[in-house]
Amino acid sequence: MFSIHELFRIGLGPSSSHTIGPMIAAGRFMSGVTFAPVHLKATLYGSLALTGRGHATDKAVLLGLAGYVPSEIEPNLADQLFVEFATQQHVVLQNGAVVPVSVVFESDTFLSEHPNGVTFIATGAAGEHHAETWFSIGGGAIKSSDDFKVLPQEHKNSEFKYRFKSAETLLACANENNKSIAELIFENELQIQSAEPEAVNAQIDEIWRVMQDCIDRGCQQSGILPGGLGIKRRAQPLYESLQNRPMSRDPLSAIDWVSLFALAVNEENAAGGRVVTAPTNGAAGVIPAVLAFLVRFEGFGKNKIREFLLTTAAIGMLYKENASISAAEVGCQGEIGVASSMAAAGYAAVMGGTPEQIENAAEIAMEHHLGMTCDPIGGLVQVPCIERNTMGAIKAINAARLALNGDGHHRVSLDSVIATMLETGRDMERKYKETALGGLAVNVVIC
Repeated sequence: MFSIHELFRIGLGPSSSHTIGPMIAAGRFMSGVTFAPVHLKATLYGSLALTGRGHATDKAVLLGLAGYVPSEIEPNLADQLFVEFATQQHVVLQNGAVVPVSVVFESDTFLSEHPNGVTFIATGAAGEHHAETWFSIGGGAIKSSDDFKVLPQEHKNSEFKYRFKSAETLLACANENNKSIAELIFENELQIQSAEPEAVNAQIDEIWRVMQDCIDRGCQQSGILPGGLGIKRRAQPLYESLQNRPMSRDPLSAIDWVSLFALAVNEENAAGGRVVTAPTNGAAGVIPAVLAFLVRFEGFGKNKIREFLLTTAAIGMLYKENASISAAEVGCQGEIGVASSMAAAGYAAVMGGTPEQIENAAEIAMEHHLGMTCDPIGGLVQVPCIERNTMGAIKAINAARLALNGDGHHRVSLDSVIATMLETGRDMERKYKETALGGLAVNVVIC
Protein backbone atom coordinates (compact mmCIF):
# COMPACT_ATOMS: atom_id res chain seq x y z
CA MET A 1 0.00 0.00 0.00
CA PHE A 2 1.17 3.50 -0.74
CA SER A 3 0.17 7.03 -1.53
CA ILE A 4 -1.89 8.02 -4.55
CA HIS A 5 1.09 10.11 -5.63
CA GLU A 6 2.97 6.92 -6.51
CA LEU A 7 0.35 6.32 -9.20
CA PHE A 8 -0.31 9.90 -10.32
CA ARG A 9 3.05 11.62 -10.84
CA ILE A 10 3.38 14.91 -12.68
CA GLY A 11 6.24 14.82 -15.15
CA LEU A 12 7.42 14.91 -18.74
CA GLY A 13 6.64 12.63 -21.67
CA PRO A 14 7.09 10.38 -23.40
CA SER A 15 7.56 7.56 -20.87
CA SER A 16 7.26 7.13 -17.12
CA SER A 17 9.58 4.13 -16.97
CA HIS A 18 12.01 5.32 -19.66
CA THR A 19 11.96 9.07 -19.04
CA ILE A 20 10.65 10.00 -15.59
CA GLY A 21 12.16 7.04 -13.72
CA PRO A 22 15.70 7.38 -15.15
CA MET A 23 15.63 11.14 -14.58
CA ILE A 24 14.71 10.65 -10.92
CA ALA A 25 17.33 7.89 -10.58
CA ALA A 26 20.04 10.13 -12.02
CA GLY A 27 19.20 12.83 -9.50
CA ARG A 28 19.19 10.31 -6.66
CA PHE A 29 22.62 9.08 -7.78
CA MET A 30 24.04 12.59 -7.85
CA SER A 31 22.82 13.23 -4.32
CA GLY A 32 25.20 10.48 -3.20
CA VAL A 33 28.29 11.85 -4.97
CA THR A 34 30.41 13.46 -2.23
CA PHE A 35 33.20 14.84 -4.44
CA ALA A 36 33.41 17.17 -7.42
CA PRO A 37 33.05 14.93 -10.48
CA VAL A 38 35.20 15.47 -13.56
CA HIS A 39 33.37 12.86 -15.61
CA LEU A 40 29.94 11.22 -15.49
CA LYS A 41 28.76 8.09 -17.26
CA ALA A 42 25.36 6.42 -17.62
CA THR A 43 25.08 2.93 -19.07
CA LEU A 44 21.57 1.88 -20.09
CA TYR A 45 20.67 -1.81 -20.19
CA GLY A 46 17.95 -3.96 -21.73
CA SER A 47 14.69 -2.22 -22.54
CA LEU A 48 16.09 1.16 -21.49
CA ALA A 49 18.75 0.78 -24.18
CA LEU A 50 16.64 -0.83 -26.89
CA THR A 51 13.95 1.87 -26.87
CA GLY A 52 15.88 4.53 -25.00
CA ARG A 53 16.39 6.95 -27.85
CA GLY A 54 12.72 6.81 -28.87
CA HIS A 55 11.66 7.19 -25.24
CA ALA A 56 14.13 10.07 -24.58
CA THR A 57 16.01 8.12 -21.91
CA ASP A 58 19.29 9.78 -22.88
CA LYS A 59 17.61 13.16 -22.44
CA ALA A 60 16.23 12.07 -19.07
CA VAL A 61 19.53 10.93 -17.58
CA LEU A 62 21.37 14.05 -18.75
CA LEU A 63 18.75 16.31 -17.20
CA GLY A 64 18.68 14.24 -14.02
CA LEU A 65 22.46 14.33 -13.67
CA ALA A 66 22.28 18.11 -14.09
CA GLY A 67 19.90 18.32 -11.14
CA TYR A 68 16.52 18.78 -12.82
CA VAL A 69 13.39 16.92 -11.69
CA PRO A 70 10.53 15.87 -14.00
CA SER A 71 7.77 17.46 -11.94
CA GLU A 72 9.29 20.94 -12.13
CA ILE A 73 11.21 21.45 -15.37
CA GLU A 74 9.31 23.04 -18.25
CA PRO A 75 9.17 20.94 -21.45
CA ASN A 76 10.67 23.68 -23.64
CA LEU A 77 13.60 24.19 -21.28
CA ALA A 78 14.14 20.43 -21.12
CA ASP A 79 14.40 20.30 -24.92
CA GLN A 80 16.83 23.22 -25.05
CA LEU A 81 19.09 21.80 -22.36
CA PHE A 82 19.12 18.37 -23.95
CA VAL A 83 20.28 19.79 -27.29
CA GLU A 84 23.09 21.63 -25.51
CA PHE A 85 24.13 18.70 -23.33
CA ALA A 86 24.00 16.12 -26.13
CA THR A 87 25.81 18.33 -28.62
CA GLN A 88 28.55 19.41 -26.22
CA GLN A 89 28.68 16.00 -24.47
CA HIS A 90 28.57 17.65 -21.05
CA VAL A 91 26.13 18.61 -18.35
CA VAL A 92 26.02 21.83 -16.40
CA LEU A 93 25.47 21.08 -12.71
CA GLN A 94 23.38 23.26 -10.43
CA ASN A 95 26.59 24.87 -9.03
CA GLY A 96 27.59 25.89 -12.56
CA ALA A 97 30.28 23.23 -13.03
CA VAL A 98 30.57 21.85 -16.55
CA VAL A 99 31.20 18.10 -16.46
CA PRO A 100 31.88 15.83 -19.47
CA VAL A 101 29.33 13.03 -19.71
CA SER A 102 28.78 9.90 -21.77
CA VAL A 103 25.65 7.80 -22.24
CA VAL A 104 26.17 4.20 -23.36
CA PHE A 105 23.43 1.91 -24.74
CA GLU A 106 23.98 -1.78 -23.85
CA SER A 107 20.97 -3.22 -25.68
CA ASP A 108 22.14 -6.85 -25.50
CA THR A 109 22.52 -6.87 -21.73
CA PHE A 110 19.53 -7.41 -19.45
CA LEU A 111 20.23 -7.16 -15.74
CA SER A 112 18.63 -9.87 -13.65
CA GLU A 113 16.63 -7.61 -11.35
CA HIS A 114 14.52 -5.79 -13.97
CA PRO A 115 14.62 -5.10 -17.74
CA ASN A 116 15.01 -1.34 -17.15
CA GLY A 117 18.47 -0.97 -15.64
CA VAL A 118 20.98 1.90 -15.61
CA THR A 119 24.41 2.19 -14.00
CA PHE A 120 25.78 5.62 -13.14
CA ILE A 121 29.48 6.28 -12.54
CA ALA A 122 31.09 9.48 -11.28
CA THR A 123 34.84 9.99 -11.40
CA GLY A 124 36.79 12.64 -9.46
CA ALA A 125 40.04 14.49 -10.23
CA ALA A 126 41.93 12.57 -7.52
CA GLY A 127 40.68 9.21 -8.71
CA GLU A 128 37.52 9.16 -6.62
CA HIS A 129 34.92 6.74 -7.92
CA HIS A 130 31.24 6.37 -7.14
CA ALA A 131 28.88 3.94 -8.92
CA GLU A 132 25.25 2.94 -8.45
CA THR A 133 22.81 0.79 -10.40
CA TRP A 134 19.16 1.75 -10.50
CA PHE A 135 16.06 0.22 -12.02
CA SER A 136 12.98 1.98 -13.37
CA ILE A 137 10.19 -0.38 -12.38
CA GLY A 138 7.18 1.35 -13.92
CA GLY A 139 5.13 4.51 -13.52
CA GLY A 140 8.20 6.57 -12.62
CA ALA A 141 9.04 4.45 -9.56
CA ILE A 142 12.66 3.39 -9.08
CA LYS A 143 14.63 0.86 -7.05
CA SER A 144 18.35 0.61 -6.43
CA SER A 145 20.25 -2.64 -6.80
CA ASP A 146 20.42 -2.78 -3.01
CA ASP A 147 16.63 -2.53 -2.79
CA PHE A 148 16.35 -5.82 -4.68
CA LYS A 149 18.62 -7.56 -2.18
CA VAL A 150 16.34 -7.07 0.81
CA LEU A 151 12.82 -8.28 1.45
CA PRO A 152 10.13 -5.60 1.12
CA GLN A 153 9.45 -3.94 4.45
CA GLU A 154 5.89 -3.70 5.68
CA HIS A 155 4.68 -0.17 6.25
CA LYS A 156 3.93 0.62 9.84
CA ASN A 157 0.29 0.02 10.69
CA SER A 158 0.02 3.65 11.78
CA GLU A 159 0.60 4.80 8.20
CA PHE A 160 -2.70 3.32 7.02
CA LYS A 161 -6.05 3.55 8.70
CA TYR A 162 -7.47 0.87 6.39
CA ARG A 163 -5.22 -1.93 5.15
CA PHE A 164 -5.81 -4.20 2.17
CA LYS A 165 -3.62 -6.30 -0.09
CA SER A 166 -6.19 -7.71 -2.49
CA ALA A 167 -9.51 -6.82 -4.07
CA GLU A 168 -11.16 -9.29 -1.70
CA THR A 169 -9.78 -7.53 1.40
CA LEU A 170 -10.52 -4.12 -0.14
CA LEU A 171 -14.19 -5.06 -0.53
CA ALA A 172 -14.31 -6.50 2.96
CA CYS A 173 -12.77 -3.33 4.36
CA ALA A 174 -15.32 -1.13 2.56
CA ASN A 175 -18.30 -3.21 3.64
CA GLU A 176 -17.17 -3.73 7.24
CA ASN A 177 -16.61 0.00 7.71
CA ASN A 178 -19.65 1.06 5.66
CA LYS A 179 -17.45 3.29 3.53
CA SER A 180 -16.90 3.73 -0.17
CA ILE A 181 -13.60 2.71 -1.73
CA ALA A 182 -12.81 6.38 -2.33
CA GLU A 183 -13.41 7.20 1.34
CA LEU A 184 -10.98 4.46 2.42
CA ILE A 185 -8.23 5.80 0.19
CA PHE A 186 -8.87 9.39 1.22
CA GLU A 187 -8.62 8.59 4.92
CA ASN A 188 -5.48 6.56 4.31
CA GLU A 189 -3.98 9.52 2.47
CA LEU A 190 -4.75 11.81 5.40
CA GLN A 191 -2.86 9.48 7.70
CA ILE A 192 0.08 8.86 5.33
CA GLN A 193 0.68 12.58 4.93
CA SER A 194 -0.48 13.69 8.39
CA ALA A 195 -2.44 16.27 6.44
CA GLU A 196 -5.73 18.08 6.74
CA PRO A 197 -8.57 17.17 4.34
CA GLU A 198 -8.26 20.50 2.51
CA ALA A 199 -4.61 19.81 1.71
CA VAL A 200 -5.26 16.35 0.29
CA ASN A 201 -8.21 17.62 -1.72
CA ALA A 202 -6.02 20.38 -3.13
CA GLN A 203 -3.47 17.76 -4.24
CA ILE A 204 -6.15 15.71 -5.99
CA ASP A 205 -7.49 18.84 -7.63
CA GLU A 206 -3.99 19.64 -8.89
CA ILE A 207 -3.70 16.20 -10.48
CA TRP A 208 -6.92 16.83 -12.38
CA ARG A 209 -5.84 20.36 -13.31
CA VAL A 210 -2.66 19.07 -14.95
CA MET A 211 -4.66 16.39 -16.76
CA GLN A 212 -7.11 19.03 -18.00
CA ASP A 213 -4.30 21.33 -19.11
CA CYS A 214 -2.77 18.45 -21.06
CA ILE A 215 -6.09 17.79 -22.82
CA ASP A 216 -6.48 21.48 -23.63
CA ARG A 217 -2.95 21.77 -25.06
CA GLY A 218 -3.39 18.61 -27.09
CA CYS A 219 -6.60 19.93 -28.61
CA GLN A 220 -4.84 23.11 -29.78
CA GLN A 221 -1.59 21.72 -31.20
CA SER A 222 -1.12 20.68 -34.82
CA GLY A 223 1.71 19.36 -36.95
CA ILE A 224 3.95 16.30 -36.97
CA LEU A 225 5.05 14.52 -33.82
CA PRO A 226 8.84 14.33 -33.29
CA GLY A 227 10.74 11.11 -33.79
CA GLY A 228 10.82 10.47 -37.53
CA LEU A 229 7.67 8.39 -38.04
CA GLY A 230 5.85 11.33 -39.61
CA ILE A 231 2.81 10.84 -37.38
CA LYS A 232 0.39 13.75 -37.76
CA ARG A 233 -1.46 15.02 -34.71
CA ARG A 234 -5.16 14.19 -34.95
CA ALA A 235 -6.64 15.69 -31.79
CA GLN A 236 -6.82 19.27 -33.07
CA PRO A 237 -8.76 18.57 -36.30
CA LEU A 238 -11.01 16.11 -34.46
CA TYR A 239 -11.73 18.80 -31.85
CA GLU A 240 -12.67 21.28 -34.56
CA SER A 241 -14.93 18.70 -36.19
CA LEU A 242 -16.71 17.81 -32.96
CA GLN A 243 -17.31 21.45 -32.13
CA ASN A 244 -19.50 21.65 -35.24
CA ARG A 245 -21.19 18.26 -34.89
CA PRO A 246 -24.38 18.32 -32.79
CA MET A 247 -25.05 15.26 -30.66
CA SER A 248 -28.61 15.13 -31.98
CA ARG A 249 -27.27 14.39 -35.45
CA ASP A 250 -24.76 11.77 -34.33
CA PRO A 251 -25.37 10.29 -30.83
CA LEU A 252 -22.25 8.13 -31.16
CA SER A 253 -20.10 11.26 -31.36
CA ALA A 254 -19.83 10.91 -27.57
CA ILE A 255 -17.40 8.09 -28.32
CA ASP A 256 -15.42 10.46 -30.52
CA TRP A 257 -15.14 12.88 -27.59
CA VAL A 258 -13.62 10.11 -25.47
CA SER A 259 -11.16 9.33 -28.25
CA LEU A 260 -10.36 13.02 -28.62
CA PHE A 261 -9.44 13.41 -24.96
CA ALA A 262 -7.20 10.34 -25.08
CA LEU A 263 -5.54 11.42 -28.32
CA ALA A 264 -4.90 14.91 -26.95
CA VAL A 265 -3.10 13.61 -23.87
CA ASN A 266 -0.99 11.03 -25.61
CA GLU A 267 0.01 13.26 -28.47
CA GLU A 268 1.25 15.71 -25.85
CA ASN A 269 3.05 12.84 -24.12
CA ALA A 270 4.67 11.74 -27.39
CA ALA A 271 5.87 15.31 -27.91
CA GLY A 272 7.52 15.40 -24.47
CA GLY A 273 4.87 17.59 -22.86
CA ARG A 274 3.72 17.73 -19.24
CA VAL A 275 1.48 14.82 -18.32
CA VAL A 276 0.34 12.85 -15.30
CA THR A 277 1.32 9.20 -15.08
CA ALA A 278 -1.99 7.35 -14.84
CA PRO A 279 -0.50 4.99 -13.89
CA THR A 280 2.15 5.35 -16.64
CA ASN A 281 2.92 7.86 -19.38
CA GLY A 282 2.25 5.40 -22.19
CA ALA A 283 -1.26 4.92 -20.78
CA ALA A 284 -1.68 8.48 -19.53
CA GLY A 285 -4.68 9.26 -21.74
CA VAL A 286 -7.10 6.57 -20.58
CA ILE A 287 -8.10 7.87 -17.15
CA PRO A 288 -8.24 11.58 -18.13
CA ALA A 289 -10.33 10.68 -21.20
CA VAL A 290 -12.95 8.83 -19.17
CA LEU A 291 -13.01 11.51 -16.47
CA ALA A 292 -13.23 14.36 -19.01
CA PHE A 293 -16.11 12.50 -20.67
CA LEU A 294 -17.96 12.36 -17.34
CA VAL A 295 -17.28 16.01 -16.60
CA ARG A 296 -18.51 17.10 -20.03
CA PHE A 297 -21.52 14.83 -20.43
CA GLU A 298 -22.56 14.19 -16.81
CA GLY A 299 -21.66 17.62 -15.44
CA PHE A 300 -19.60 16.21 -12.59
CA GLY A 301 -17.90 18.69 -10.24
CA LYS A 302 -15.02 18.54 -7.76
CA ASN A 303 -16.48 15.97 -5.38
CA LYS A 304 -17.20 13.45 -8.13
CA ILE A 305 -13.80 14.09 -9.74
CA ARG A 306 -12.09 13.37 -6.42
CA GLU A 307 -14.17 10.23 -5.92
CA PHE A 308 -13.22 9.04 -9.40
CA LEU A 309 -9.48 9.57 -8.93
CA LEU A 310 -9.40 8.06 -5.43
CA THR A 311 -11.25 4.95 -6.64
CA THR A 312 -8.94 4.52 -9.61
CA ALA A 313 -5.98 4.83 -7.25
CA ALA A 314 -7.25 1.96 -5.10
CA ILE A 315 -7.37 -0.36 -8.13
CA GLY A 316 -3.97 0.82 -9.33
CA MET A 317 -2.50 -0.03 -5.94
CA LEU A 318 -3.69 -3.62 -6.30
CA TYR A 319 -1.90 -4.02 -9.64
CA LYS A 320 1.25 -2.27 -8.46
CA GLU A 321 1.46 -4.39 -5.31
CA ASN A 322 0.44 -7.77 -6.75
CA ALA A 323 1.65 -7.62 -10.36
CA SER A 324 3.34 -4.85 -12.39
CA ILE A 325 2.64 -1.65 -14.29
CA SER A 326 5.85 -1.93 -16.33
CA ALA A 327 5.47 -2.81 -20.03
CA ALA A 328 9.10 -3.92 -20.03
CA GLU A 329 8.09 -6.54 -17.47
CA VAL A 330 4.57 -7.65 -18.49
CA GLY A 331 3.78 -6.00 -21.83
CA CYS A 332 1.18 -3.36 -22.57
CA GLN A 333 -1.47 -5.18 -20.53
CA GLY A 334 0.39 -3.71 -17.55
CA GLU A 335 -0.06 -0.18 -18.87
CA ILE A 336 -3.15 0.26 -21.07
CA GLY A 337 -4.82 -2.73 -19.40
CA VAL A 338 -4.23 -1.42 -15.89
CA ALA A 339 -5.27 2.12 -16.83
CA SER A 340 -8.49 0.80 -18.38
CA SER A 341 -9.21 -1.29 -15.30
CA MET A 342 -8.63 1.71 -13.05
CA ALA A 343 -10.82 3.97 -15.19
CA ALA A 344 -13.63 1.42 -15.30
CA ALA A 345 -13.64 1.30 -11.51
CA GLY A 346 -13.73 5.08 -11.29
CA TYR A 347 -16.62 5.30 -13.76
CA ALA A 348 -18.63 2.68 -11.87
CA ALA A 349 -17.99 4.45 -8.56
CA VAL A 350 -19.17 7.91 -9.60
CA MET A 351 -22.21 6.45 -11.35
CA GLY A 352 -23.37 5.01 -8.04
CA GLY A 353 -21.92 1.51 -8.21
CA THR A 354 -21.52 -0.69 -5.15
CA PRO A 355 -18.02 -1.83 -4.16
CA GLU A 356 -18.81 -5.19 -5.77
CA GLN A 357 -19.86 -3.52 -9.05
CA ILE A 358 -16.72 -1.38 -8.97
CA GLU A 359 -14.55 -4.48 -8.56
CA ASN A 360 -16.47 -6.19 -11.37
CA ALA A 361 -15.91 -3.22 -13.69
CA ALA A 362 -12.17 -3.30 -13.02
CA GLU A 363 -12.09 -7.05 -13.63
CA ILE A 364 -13.97 -6.87 -16.93
CA ALA A 365 -11.69 -4.18 -18.31
CA MET A 366 -8.48 -6.09 -17.55
CA GLU A 367 -9.90 -9.45 -18.62
CA HIS A 368 -10.16 -8.08 -22.15
CA HIS A 369 -6.65 -6.64 -22.22
CA LEU A 370 -4.89 -9.84 -21.16
CA GLY A 371 -1.96 -10.70 -23.39
CA MET A 372 -1.56 -7.25 -24.94
CA THR A 373 2.03 -6.85 -26.10
CA CYS A 374 4.21 -3.75 -26.11
CA ASP A 375 5.68 -3.34 -29.60
CA PRO A 376 6.33 0.38 -30.23
CA ILE A 377 7.37 1.14 -33.79
CA GLY A 378 10.77 2.81 -33.80
CA GLY A 379 10.85 2.59 -30.01
CA LEU A 380 8.55 5.62 -29.91
CA VAL A 381 5.46 6.05 -27.74
CA GLN A 382 3.33 6.73 -30.81
CA VAL A 383 2.25 3.67 -32.81
CA PRO A 384 0.32 1.76 -31.57
CA CYS A 385 0.46 3.51 -28.19
CA ILE A 386 -1.58 6.65 -28.89
CA GLU A 387 -4.57 4.84 -30.41
CA ARG A 388 -4.43 2.19 -27.70
CA ASN A 389 -5.31 4.89 -25.19
CA THR A 390 -8.53 5.60 -27.06
CA MET A 391 -9.41 1.91 -27.09
CA GLY A 392 -8.55 1.50 -23.41
CA ALA A 393 -10.82 4.41 -22.50
CA ILE A 394 -13.74 3.07 -24.55
CA LYS A 395 -13.30 -0.41 -23.03
CA ALA A 396 -13.28 1.13 -19.55
CA ILE A 397 -16.65 2.78 -20.13
CA ASN A 398 -18.12 -0.38 -21.64
CA ALA A 399 -16.78 -2.50 -18.77
CA ALA A 400 -18.25 -0.15 -16.19
CA ARG A 401 -21.64 -0.06 -17.87
CA LEU A 402 -21.72 -3.86 -18.06
CA ALA A 403 -20.92 -4.06 -14.35
CA LEU A 404 -23.50 -1.43 -13.44
CA ASN A 405 -26.17 -3.41 -15.29
CA GLY A 406 -25.38 -6.39 -13.07
CA ASP A 407 -25.68 -6.91 -9.33
CA GLY A 408 -21.97 -7.22 -8.58
CA HIS A 409 -21.90 -11.02 -8.59
CA HIS A 410 -19.56 -12.51 -11.21
CA ARG A 411 -17.58 -15.67 -11.86
CA VAL A 412 -14.07 -14.21 -12.31
CA SER A 413 -12.60 -12.10 -9.52
CA LEU A 414 -10.33 -9.10 -9.97
CA ASP A 415 -7.69 -10.87 -7.89
CA SER A 416 -7.75 -13.80 -10.32
CA VAL A 417 -7.37 -11.49 -13.29
CA ILE A 418 -4.46 -9.62 -11.68
CA ALA A 419 -2.69 -12.92 -11.02
CA THR A 420 -3.37 -14.01 -14.60
CA MET A 421 -2.01 -10.76 -15.98
CA LEU A 422 1.25 -11.25 -14.08
CA GLU A 423 1.57 -14.89 -15.19
CA THR A 424 0.82 -13.94 -18.80
CA GLY A 425 3.47 -11.23 -18.67
CA ARG A 426 6.06 -13.64 -17.32
CA ASP A 427 5.26 -16.12 -20.10
CA MET A 428 5.40 -13.44 -22.81
CA GLU A 429 8.51 -13.48 -25.00
CA ARG A 430 10.93 -10.65 -24.32
CA LYS A 431 10.59 -9.28 -27.84
CA TYR A 432 7.00 -8.31 -27.06
CA LYS A 433 7.85 -6.37 -23.90
CA GLU A 434 8.96 -2.82 -24.81
CA THR A 435 12.07 -3.85 -26.69
CA ALA A 436 10.88 -2.96 -30.24
CA LEU A 437 12.17 -6.38 -31.33
CA GLY A 438 8.81 -7.95 -32.23
CA GLY A 439 5.25 -7.37 -33.38
CA LEU A 440 4.45 -4.13 -35.16
CA ALA A 441 7.92 -2.82 -34.36
CA VAL A 442 9.48 -5.22 -36.89
CA ASN A 443 6.56 -5.79 -39.27
CA VAL A 444 6.03 -2.14 -40.15
CA VAL A 445 8.76 -0.76 -42.38
CA ILE A 446 10.08 2.66 -41.35
CA CYS A 447 11.09 4.67 -44.42
